[in-house]
Amino acid sequence: MRNGSSISGLVVLIAALASGCTMLGPDYSEPSVPVQDKWLEVPDSLMNDNPPVEPEWWKNAFQDPDLDRLVDIALQQNLSLRSAGLRVLQSQQQLAIAIGSQYPQQQQVTGSAERERAAGIIFNNYSLGFNLTWEADFWGRFRRQIESASAALDASVASYEGAVLSIVSQVAQTYVVIRTLQDRLQVARENIRLQESSVRITRAKLNAGEVSSLDVDQAETLLNNTRASVPALETSLQQSKNALAILLGQPPHELAYLFDEEGRIPIPPAEVAIGMPQDLIRRRPDIRVAERQLAAQSAQIGVAMTELYPAFFIGGSIGTTAANTGDLFDYSSNTWNLFGAFQWNILNYGRLQSNVRLQDARFQQLLVDYRSTVLQAQGDAENAIVAYLRSHEQLIAYTQAEAASQRAVDIARSQYRNGLITFNTVINTLTAHTQQQDLLSNTRGSVANNLVQVYRALGGGWEIRAGRDPVDFLPAAMKDQMRDRTHAWEGVLN
Repeated sequence: MRNGSSISGLVVLIAALASGCTMLGPDYSEPSVPVQDKWLEVPDSLMNDNPPVEPEWWKNAFQDPDLDRLVDIALQQNLSLRSAGLRVLQSQQQLAIAIGSQYPQQQQVTGSAERERAAGIIFNNYSLGFNLTWEADFWGRFRRQIESASAALDASVASYEGAVLSIVSQVAQTYVVIRTLQDRLQVARENIRLQESSVRITRAKLNAGEVSSLDVDQAETLLNNTRASVPALETSLQQSKNALAILLGQPPHELAYLFDEEGRIPIPPAEVAIGMPQDLIRRRPDIRVAERQLAAQSAQIGVAMTELYPAFFIGGSIGTTAANTGDLFDYSSNTWNLFGAFQWNILNYGRLQSNVRLQDARFQQLLVDYRSTVLQAQGDAENAIVAYLRSHEQLIAYTQAEAASQRAVDIARSQYRNGLITFNTVINTLTAHTQQQDLLSNTRGSVANNLVQVYRALGGGWEIRAGRDPVDFLPAAMKDQMRDRTHAWEGVLN
């Protein structure tokens, strides 16, 4: 009886110790980082610091149904996005494992049947029992592991949101490139028709004895140079379509139907709301990933520190043993035991201290990386803003230049027909006009692409799936495949 009382007292003592346990390691708080209070290029007639537009910014910015449809397909089928969703699923299970570590670490139902002969006598022995062992979270090791796994889950969700932002931006930019190349091809073909007309005029004048063959040769040289630009543009166009197909999670040949007709280069809105620089920390997923990784690593310092102290265990077993199966459940056959124990790695302090220093050095590195990410985000946003504004200024100038170039071509062709100027002037005018139109098309595409980059740098678009479990967006066929492979997913993948 005294032994039983001692064991009971030990169990009560360890339970009391566990209830008053502490948490080793630093308690994490989000670090402060310097953020500028205003943009370098704002206020501007094209931009203001009002809160950014709704999450689906591309719909408001470009109002292009083809682009809207492509983004929707990418969000449903992009393989990189699905991979990011599966990484969230992995992090969820890592957190579940960490939470489970708080409870008895060993839980076993045991049973045996033995038959033995000794000294000519046969003995039977049957047993059935249950035992468990629990490590008390005296120093907060398991709670720190949960803290770390929870922050890692947050980081994986932010990484998924970053993938959403990246996919939307890449689809929009690739679409703009495709429309720009189509416009440049149209310009090249129009100039080919114009230059073919010039070749016919010079040949007619040559046949009439008004000019030499030099005019014909110059006209044909310009024409063939323009024709040579078409295959290069067609190659770039097809490669861009192939890149878009990959973003949509489709083989390239399945994308052809989306571009049966040529469309226009998306036109940006007259004014863009970009918010304040302080919004970057809240909006940019890469900043949230860096901050959550920092939080996860902070908890790992505490985990490492707990290894410096003893671990306390309690456990026990209950069962029954008998020579006959019929006696297994008699009260006299019952067995039980309780125990308390501790384990202390006192001879490994050098290694354990080194691990604490290692985890702290990793935390410090991630802190530097976090501050670098915030700084880089500010630089990205400023670069995108200035690129958009300056390209818009270029567009205005090139539009005016193209209009003047068109007038010069009309005048030069008319004067050449009337014999007022040499064909050398016409050639120079046609060459300049071809280049001017191509520059204008390129700049229109640059303005649209730079606006996409502005929204990407500001973190626009990640909110479209915020607050929803990324696993919900995995296709039903994939979930069925996982459930068929192992029934452990029942009730988890709905």
